[in-house]
Amino acid sequence: MSAATLGSMLLSSTDPDRLGAWYAAAFTPADDARVETYRILKFGDFYLMIDSRDDVGASNPEPGRMILNFDVDDARAVAARLDEMGATWLAPLEDRDGSLFATAVDPDGNYVQLVQISPEHQAEMAASTQLG
Repeated sequence: MSAATLGSMLLSSTDPDRLGAWYAAAFTPADDARVETYRILKFGDFYLMIDSRDDVGASNPEPGRMILNFDVDDARAVAARLDEMGATWLAPLEDRDGSLFATAVDPDGNYVQLVQISPEHQAEMAASTQLG
């Protein structure tokens, strides 16, 4: 039996057009398509699908339950773009021993983390996965 691959996530909203526009402007997807009622944003090999549902509220009541992590090449530039968009920050951009992290709040109240791992930390993570 082969291992499963996580390839996408459905993010439901009472205003999927607003939410989809926010993610497209904030993170510049490789592809931005509409298929039926879905807006499908491609980030690397991962698809963020945005649609409406009748069983969700306007704002996420437990945003810490699920956090979208975006690996970015330039966290400072992405944070500045989010600032220009008027983003709310749960945790502003922070340098943690050379790696950069920040947590923004999307228009529906979901937490979105920016992650820029330093080359040194990337090498340490690669070495530790080879040992395990």
